[in-house]
Amino acid sequence: MTSGNATTVAAEPVRPAVVPDAKPPAATGAGADTVDDGKPKRLGAAAITAKLSELGTSAKNGLTEEEARQRLAKDGPNAITAKEAPLWHKLFGYFWGPIPWMIEAAALISLVRQDWADFAVVAGLLIYNAAVGFWQDAKAASALASLKKSLALKARVLRDGKWLNVDAADLVVGDIIDVTAGEIIPADLVLVSGPYLSVDQAALTGESLPVSKAAGDIAYSGSIAKQGDMQAVVTATGNETFFGRTAKLVATAGGTSHSQRAVLQIGDFLILLAAVLATILVGTNVYREMVVPGAWSWEAAGSILQFVLVLLVASVPVALPAVMSVTLALGALVLSKQKAIVSRLSSIDELAGVDILCSDKTGTLTMNRLSLSDPISFGGAKPEDIIFAAALATKAGSEDAIDMAVMKAVASPATLDQFKQTDFVPFDPVNKRTVATVVDAHGQTFKYAKGAPQAISAMCTHDPTVEASYAAKVDELARKGFRALGVASSSDDGKTWQLLGLLALLDPPRPDAAATIVEAKKAGVDVKMVTGDDVAIGGEIAGQLGLGTHLLVAGDVFPENLDPNRIPAAATEAVERADGFGRVFPEHKYEIVKALQQRGHVVAMTGDGVNDAPALKQADCGIAVSGATEAARNAAALILTAPGLSTITNAIVEARNIFARITSYVYYRIAMTIAIMFVVVLADVIFGNRPLTAIMIVVLALLDDIPIMTIAYDRVRTAPRPVRWDMHHILIFSCLMGLMATAQSFGLVFIGMEWMNDPARMAEFSLDAQHLQTMLFLQLAAGGHMLLFVVRARGSIFSRPWPSAPLFLAIVGTQIVAVLMCAYGVLMPRISWELIGIVWAYVIVWTIATDIVKLLYYRFTSPRTPATPLTHHHRTLA
Repeated sequence: MTSGNATTVAAEPVRPAVVPDAKPPAATGAGADTVDDGKPKRLGAAAITAKLSELGTSAKNGLTEEEARQRLAKDGPNAITAKEAPLWHKLFGYFWGPIPWMIEAAALISLVRQDWADFAVVAGLLIYNAAVGFWQDAKAASALASLKKSLALKARVLRDGKWLNVDAADLVVGDIIDVTAGEIIPADLVLVSGPYLSVDQAALTGESLPVSKAAGDIAYSGSIAKQGDMQAVVTATGNETFFGRTAKLVATAGGTSHSQRAVLQIGDFLILLAAVLATILVGTNVYREMVVPGAWSWEAAGSILQFVLVLLVASVPVALPAVMSVTLALGALVLSKQKAIVSRLSSIDELAGVDILCSDKTGTLTMNRLSLSDPISFGGAKPEDIIFAAALATKAGSEDAIDMAVMKAVASPATLDQFKQTDFVPFDPVNKRTVATVVDAHGQTFKYAKGAPQAISAMCTHDPTVEASYAAKVDELARKGFRALGVASSSDDGKTWQLLGLLALLDPPRPDAAATIVEAKKAGVDVKMVTGDDVAIGGEIAGQLGLGTHLLVAGDVFPENLDPNRIPAAATEAVERADGFGRVFPEHKYEIVKALQQRGHVVAMTGDGVNDAPALKQADCGIAVSGATEAARNAAALILTAPGLSTITNAIVEARNIFARITSYVYYRIAMTIAIMFVVVLADVIFGNRPLTAIMIVVLALLDDIPIMTIAYDRVRTAPRPVRWDMHHILIFSCLMGLMATAQSFGLVFIGMEWMNDPARMAEFSLDAQHLQTMLFLQLAAGGHMLLFVVRARGSIFSRPWPSAPLFLAIVGTQIVAVLMCAYGVLMPRISWELIGIVWAYVIVWTIATDIVKLLYYRFTSPRTPATPLTHHHRTLA
């Protein structure tokens, strides 16, 4: 485009009529009106005066120093003082609970008996588990510190009629302060005087553009003044500010993870089982060794206590939290290579169960960068001429989002250099437009204006036909969620103006967003948009991305002063049905997550601003997207280092794989615990002998759990739908497998005892109780790991996916060690290679039988028809 083109534009006037009722664009910024629906209304002059009187201050003189000191002493400093439980209290909590009690009991008995090796191992595991949990809890303090860091450090305040620079922490309600461009707003304010102020509050409310403020408007603590200069009165400080309430929500958000609850439930189950079996064991031994002989002895009591210790150690899955932590940590390493950093390990299995993803729009689903759609011409102006005219009405070097979008759309930016800008009137909330005076290369002077559609149309000559068309087009753009910008020009120094057209602006979706959402839906994850923008804008983007267009105004769903712990059923149902939410404030995001959790959903929340921090922490899996603020990153459990949502689908797949590996271990561990406990008790009660020595129990624990760490590398089939800790299924299936393992082990003991009681068979092959113990040790070592191969997948043990090389080789190595210990009599009586072969053949037969039982179990318990995403999440896939 040349300067002649621009001159031609100015010389071809279009004369529309004024459009007084034209609908303004839905959001705010340079050239746009403030939409107050669902947000605080602007105060009039009388209301401002009344507010100042209510606060006991004066716009002319401010507070006195004495009054400020009194208020500071009464209300406290302007700082976040959210209270959390002391760290020592949290540390103590990790030594309190079912599994810690069991581990502590085992450690105490080992200490009393001066069994230092057992004590060191058990106590070490206890301390390790506590340290991991304690480190995770420190994240809340980190998130709170990040919020504090965002507060302004200094403020210019009017005291006793004089302007002073004071620490922001010393501001009190009623102070008159001056806010200028570039400053962080230090407290909640009501603007009382000054031309205008443009405020970026995206990190607080999620609005994608700076908001234009005028006298009577509210400005929030923690937001940033971008343009202008105004005076304001402080209405709230510290924790009572909008920003402070966000910090309170971060401090109180969160709870026990599903994996932590699962471990507690497993512990409760094993405690009950151990208590019942221990009672039977103690009763039987006391009767046999004390009641029948009719004499009490410390030796007999010590023998019983030692045997109960063996049972207790066998029943306590001391390595369960450690194995889960290692598996999750290795999974976190895999996720980090896929641009997802895990800050809380439990979030991995939470992510595997997510069935609803609440996604912030601006910067997450969209580019957070306005772009122009096709210009709409009035009076014959060419589309490129409308863009060029808007660029001439822009201040060079402006960083305003709308100005940057306009300048980027100019076809030939170098052509702008042919025009010299001699005067520029910036946007303000009263005139709602920018006006530039330019001189072209021929010395001709023109004026160009851009701004809110109704403000631009009011400048131009009336024409009823154009007026109706213009108003209809503005309404249409608003309904579609576009931000409309009117453009006009004048060739007679502003005496008359010609309407050139409308520019339609939209924050475009990320290129990968639609595909990511499709992948998420295929994986059974429902995506809901959560945005601070108007529902029209959100609805347009949601429609483009295939999310649906049923967006609700958050303020309509959650009335003011609603207790987030007591959300009405009607509100939770509305939240569940909605495709998304517009005009969302921090409390709303937090309440949306709480409402969905109240409906039984596992919720992931993505975000990048301070406003997202409470919801990120409350969500089962908070996800801070690339470029997120420090407060959001510290509150989140998963931090993305690549832009967009595509990383999330990869993370969900990997999380489900990790979950499958963990559940395989849980099945195996519960089943083997049951088998060892029952075999010990049954053999003692029925045959009156101890089938395993204490050292065998310790070695079995090592052989079982050390190689099991490699399960973190196992191959698994990815679940097609969200998966959860379904304790009903886990306990039933684990008990079934445990009973099969018990039958296998007790069957060997039974055969051995019958063999030893048959002189004819003993004459053929001699066997004693000590060698039977070694055989049982080998059977438990081999049968345990063969059981892991059985439970690790729903299909046959002989079908894909095969075990990974690290897991397979670790188990093979373990079995070689076990065989050599038995063959050469290390820590136990030696048995022949023939007996070793018999035990292995016995184990293989039982493994095939157990696999058949597993297949029958899944055949009769799996649903006949595929479950939908909203119902499938109530059960867990193996």
